[in-house]
Amino acid sequence: MDNDKIDQIIKNHQGKDNSLIQVLLEIQDENHWIPHEVLDRVSKKLDVPLSRIMQIVTFHKTFSLIPKGRNELHVCTGSACFVRGSTRLIDKIQNLIGIKPGETDSELKFSMETSNCLGSCNLGPEIIVDGKHHGRVKPDKVKDVLKKYE
Repeated sequence: MDNDKIDQIIKNHQGKDNSLIQVLLEIQDENHWIPHEVLDRVSKKLDVPLSRIMQIVTFHKTFSLIPKGRNELHVCTGSACFVRGSTRLIDKIQNLIGIKPGETDSELKFSMETSNCLGSCNLGPEIIVDGKHHGRVKPDKVKDVLKKYE
């Protein structure tokens, strides 16, 4: 992520109380992760101690300090989805793109996470890709879902 883009995000929020989290969220949204040198820049530009920024980015699961894929894939492993076969979906995803939960593929296309509940138990098993819900997904349909995001 280039410094001009970071500076623009910071400038858009300068002078606003409690803008730090919003700045970090926008950088995360733009870049899919936050490199350490970006945290240093934000610290200096907003005059916030780096230790405070680190507290925030390591506490909130929203933030990532490691590279993430352009597409965030979440597979529900809650009770309803588990009973309906969410583990088979995870296995299929692993076979198709070669990543396990918590990993990112080498081309930075996809990052996969699991969640105990994605809030749509009646749609299980469910996959969310970039905020879009895909319900009642069967293993043979996973490839079709992922193809939309390549």
